[in-house]
Amino acid sequence: MALKVRMLMRRLLAATVIVVAVLTLIYADHPAQSGLRNATVLIIRHAEKPTEGTVLNARGEERARAYVDYFNPLKLDGQTLTPERLIAAGDSPVSSRSRLTLTPLAERLGLSVEQPYINGDAHELVKLLRKSNQAPTILIAWHHGHINHLIQAFGGDSTALMGQKKWPDEVYDWLIVLRFDEEGHLIKARSRKVQEHLLPGDAEDPPGNR
Repeated sequence: MALKVRMLMRRLLAATVIVVAVLTLIYADHPAQSGLRNATVLIIRHAEKPTEGTVLNARGEERARAYVDYFNPLKLDGQTLTPERLIAAGDSPVSSRSRLTLTPLAERLGLSVEQPYINGDAHELVKLLRKSNQAPTILIAWHHGHINHLIQAFGGDSTALMGQKKWPDEVYDWLIVLRFDEEGHLIKARSRKVQEHLLPGDAEDPPGNR
């Protein structure tokens, strides 16, 4: 009887090892990226700010309103995209501008503006999206000083996309488009920067190409 029990335990142990090995291989091939499978991530800077205060200035409010038609829908590369998930950097004592930039669009689309992480937690946000996102098109409004970290967290090269490592202080009219393949990996060849041309005075060409 004891011999049979030992043999059964060995078989169970061997089966467990095989199952763990198979699951490990599956996870290695798809490293927590299913949430970005075939997704498009759109990144903007929050709209214009006043000299002092936590909100948008008049031009920033105008840009936020203009985003309602710009993103509903966004026509890009022969595709029509409408954000199904809106994410903003968390409010802080010095700024609620990311949320305010998306609020008019959120009201039009009937979506909430999610704020799961503060400005410096770009990597945590990307982890969350890789793990649990189900929206094919995600729009993120962030603070310009950290957008390069956000791009890098998604697997991108901010210098290649923007022509410089960091988003310029004076620029509010860029849109970063990140495309992901069926395994959730960034397609660098299909990711790019777009000039919005939303408001009078928006640049016709990126700085450095004017």
